[in-house]
Amino acid sequence: MSDDGHQHDGREQVPGRCRARFPGISSRAYEHPADRSALVALRKLSGFDTVFKALSGLLPERSLRLLFLSDSVRVSDEQFSHLHDMLRDACYILDLDKVPPMYVNQDPQPNAMCIGLDEPIIVVTTGLVELLDEEEMRAVVGHEVGHALSGHAVYRTILLFLTSLAVRVAWIPLGNIAIMAIVTALREWFRKSELSADRAGLLVGQDLRASMRGLMKIAGGNHLHEMNVDAFLRQAEEYESAGDLRDSVLKILNVLPRTHPFTTVRAAELKKWAESRDYQRIVDGHYPRREEDKDTSVTDSFRESAAHYAGHVKNSKDPLMKLVTDLAGGAGDLGEKVRRGFSGFTGGSGPRKDAPEGAEGTEGTKGGGDEPPAGGAAREED
Repeated sequence: MSDDGHQHDGREQVPGRCRARFPGISSRAYEHPADRSALVALRKLSGFDTVFKALSGLLPERSLRLLFLSDSVRVSDEQFSHLHDMLRDACYILDLDKVPPMYVNQDPQPNAMCIGLDEPIIVVTTGLVELLDEEEMRAVVGHEVGHALSGHAVYRTILLFLTSLAVRVAWIPLGNIAIMAIVTALREWFRKSELSADRAGLLVGQDLRASMRGLMKIAGGNHLHEMNVDAFLRQAEEYESAGDLRDSVLKILNVLPRTHPFTTVRAAELKKWAESRDYQRIVDGHYPRREEDKDTSVTDSFRESAAHYAGHVKNSKDPLMKLVTDLAGGAGDLGEKVRRGFSGFTGGSGPRKDAPEGAEGTEGTKGGGDEPPAGGAAREED
């Protein structure tokens, strides 16, 4: 265990403390509903299975392993031992049978990734190692182990390969469009998978403030004394609700080329999950086990994800999402008005015999058009 109060390379360890362990935990316990939904959609993408099988034999995975082995530092008891301790701790807490190889790569850009088809490899950059303290780094290592447990490394590897391939075939008519369609779907899934891995990082580190600090440092650098977690979270709220429809469209355009959600959004999502009943149940030991994965229903997972998306749209403060909600409510009101307008033809009372010619149509239209539907006020309050 790394929490021994010793120093490694001048980096002071935090005092030792006991962390909960989650034997046999399934990745379903922490996966974001949108992650599962995107995976379902990805696997339903026409031709994806064929492309996946073809790419499995083409991807230079062995070349990547040799590259990191030859030009990076492999984490072990002898090299970056404090990271090795964290890695073993993370695998122990999430009950991962095999500890994946981990490498430190010389790169000033703070970054970490988990790639590989047959066996996952974790890579962290020197920029990230130098930026984060022990507890913040522990959350990042847990994040990458979460990717490994969920099987995200496979799709991440394919995404890297396809993104490179799209550049090479850009000159082929329609070839680039076909590949970029798959790349876009992969990016959408991968952004959601990052939210899942953030949750895994919290389960490993079990320190929400450290997870928040890590995300804040990735956004603003090593100036922690100049930053504030609460103010950082308020940025996420402002980003969610500020602006008009033009800003909503710009948000979509800004996020499309990214593989990761924006850091403020990740921080807000993680805090929301940490305060949820789902997180508390996991901490209390009530979570799905891997042995139950074979019995899970894809349909149920899709329904849960669909319900999450519907709830997100309904509760979102984003102007575009509010417009979608208003239009949906308006469509319901319109349907009620049309039904009431034709109630004279479908109801049992029929037109009045003493009414002037055409009066039944006028009366029906008035009853359905000028009077608000009975449930309108209730919908406004919701």
